[in-house]
Amino acid sequence: MTESGIPRVSIVIPHLNQPEFLARCLAALAPQIAAVTDAETIVVDNGSKTLPAAVCAPYPWVKLTQEATPGPGPARNLGISKAQGILLAFIDADCVPDPHWLSSILAAFESNPAVVIAGGDVRIGLTDAARPTALEAYECVFAYRQKDYIEQAGFSGTGNLAMRRQAFEAVGPFAGIEQAEDRDWGRRANARGLRIHYLESMIVYHPARQSFAELRGKWDRHVSHDYADLSPGLKGKMTWAGLALAVAVSGVMDCRKIVVSNRLSTLRERLLAAMILARIRLYRSARMLSQLFRADHQSRKWNR
Repeated sequence: MTESGIPRVSIVIPHLNQPEFLARCLAALAPQIAAVTDAETIVVDNGSKTLPAAVCAPYPWVKLTQEATPGPGPARNLGISKAQGILLAFIDADCVPDPHWLSSILAAFESNPAVVIAGGDVRIGLTDAARPTALEAYECVFAYRQKDYIEQAGFSGTGNLAMRRQAFEAVGPFAGIEQAEDRDWGRRANARGLRIHYLESMIVYHPARQSFAELRGKWDRHVSHDYADLSPGLKGKMTWAGLALAVAVSGVMDCRKIVVSNRLSTLRERLLAAMILARIRLYRSARMLSQLFRADHQSRKWNR
């Protein structure tokens, strides 16, 4: 602990029906917590069929609590209200932190007062590093592009995010399930003049989606969120239709990213990634066009 008895960092983990993943995450955090000695972890269950008490029990530095309101945003907000740390760090239950994840966060914030919010790299955790699946190959290139999100779009995914407590208090709580809470929070931080730094050494590993249906579900949610931000009226709908058509052909241009990516090693991996790229871009385009004629609630599906 610090001299005042306050932890240097509080780690907040939202959880929903993923006890095996949570167990893996906590096991990877354990040696990092032991090395730091003045960190705490708050696991916030968000309505699981079975509370992960047995998963958390072996770790005295874990506090388990429950948030009834669905959504990772409300879960994180509750975790923050229970946290005592000077720094707040966020990781998702299905992620595995790199062995230097926590030390990278502490070093960045404690060595540079200008760092008030930071997001790190999210990589795909491969089931078999020697032979990635098609979805793994695709997501190695196109999923969780944190550097682009932070430096170009002004937000960090909340599955690998850290901040000083004062930054959270200045920006306010994460939004509910009806919004993409990471983008919304990042926009509000930018509006207050708070820069989000990208930390390359702050790494977590996220499993790839296991089926194309899961990948479709991700884009169903994103399309719904983006459509909700659309300007009303005919002009907005025409812009949306144009974007949908652009998405359909964008896969051709983005094949270059597959060719030059240092996260793929073989021709087989690049061909598999290109196949999924073409398929999902066509699906996204069709989904965007269909959104013009339907009202749904994909953004309300919180069951990662």
